Amino acid sequence: MTKRSKRIVGVGAALALILVAGALFKRHADQNFYEGYDASLPLSSIIRGTEDRAEYTRVDLTYQGLPDTTVPTLLALPLGVAEPYPCIIFLHGIGQSKGFLDDIASFYTTKGFAIASFDQYMRGERRLTSKNPVSQLLGLRRRLALNVVETRRLVDYLQTREDIAKDRIYLIGASFGAITGCTAVAFEPRIPAAVLTYGGGDLDLLLASDAAMKELGTFHGLATSIVAFATAPADPLKYVSQIAPRPLLFQNGSHDQLIPFEAAKALVQAAGEPKTFTVYDSDHVGIDDELTMTVLEETVAWLQIQDERIRAASATANATPSTSPLINKTAAVAPPS
Repeated sequence: MTKRSKRIVGVGAALALILVAGALFKRHADQNFYEGYDASLPLSSIIRGTEDRAEYTRVDLTYQGLPDTTVPTLLALPLGVAEPYPCIIFLHGIGQSKGFLDDIASFYTTKGFAIASFDQYMRGERRLTSKNPVSQLLGLRRRLALNVVETRRLVDYLQTREDIAKDRIYLIGASFGAITGCTAVAFEPRIPAAVLTYGGGDLDLLLASDAAMKELGTFHGLATSIVAFATAPADPLKYVSQIAPRPLLFQNGSHDQLIPFEAAKALVQAAGEPKTFTVYDSDHVGIDDELTMTVLEETVAWLQIQDERIRAASATANATPSTSPLINKTAAVAPPS
C-alpha cells in the first residue's frame, strides 16, 4: 500500500470514528433530553414588582428552573374573587414572550382564573445575542427541553403560593407552546387538564408546513433534515398518549399554513381519552381577530367545566378520604429509545 493510500485509509478511519462517537453522543443526549428537573432545588423566587390593573393584579417575578438559571415570569391574579384561585400556565408561541400575557390575561382573570407565563429560552429577557445558525439551532434544541423542565418548576412555585389552588393548575399551550406543552403535561401529573391550541405532532409533518417551505425555498429539504435530526427527541407524538386519563382540548385550523392540519390530526389520534378536537375553518390562530376571540372564549368555557369537575371531585375526596385520587399518579415518562 502506498503512502497516499495509507493516508486516505487513515483519514477515512478517523472520520468513521468521529461519526460513531458523534452518533453515540447524540443517542446519549437524546435519551437524557428532559433530565434536570429537581423538585428539591430551591426556587429562590423573587417578586420584582406588583401592579394593580383594571382587571387583574400583575406580578413580575423570577424563579430558579435549573441550577443557576433564572426564569422571568408574569403572573396575573383575578380581582374580587375568593382565594385560592385556579391557575393557568400559558406557554406562548415561538416568536412571543411573557409580555403577551397582558394581551390575554383579562379573558381568564375575569372568569376567576389566575394565569402565568414565563419567558422561554431565546425569548424576552432570555433572547440569544448570537444570530449564528448553529447557535440558533442548538438554542432551539435547548428551548424544547427547558420548556418542559421550567413548566414543572413553575408548578412547584405556584404550589407554594397560598392564593393558588394547588390541585387546580392547568396548562394552555399556543402553537410552539402547544407542541412543547403537550410533553410538559405528559411529564407533569399535577396538571389535571390542558388545552393545546394550534399545535401538532410528527416532526416530518410539522417541518413540511407551507410557511416553512416558503421561508426556506430551495434549502427547505436540507434545513428541515438538520432541524429534524437535532430536535428528534422533542416530538410530542412520543408522549401525548401518557397524558390520559386527564382531559385534553385540541384546537386547530383546517388550513393552517404554520401547523399542517395533518400534523394536528396525528397528535390528536395519538392521544388517549378523554379528548375534544375542535376544528376551525381558519389559518393559524392570531391572524384573524374574530377567530382568535372565539378560540379564547371556547378555551375559557372548557376550562371552567374542567375546573368545576375537579373542584367537585376534590370536595368529595375531602369528605371521603378513601376516594381514589383524581390526578393520574403514573410513573415518570420514559425518554425516547
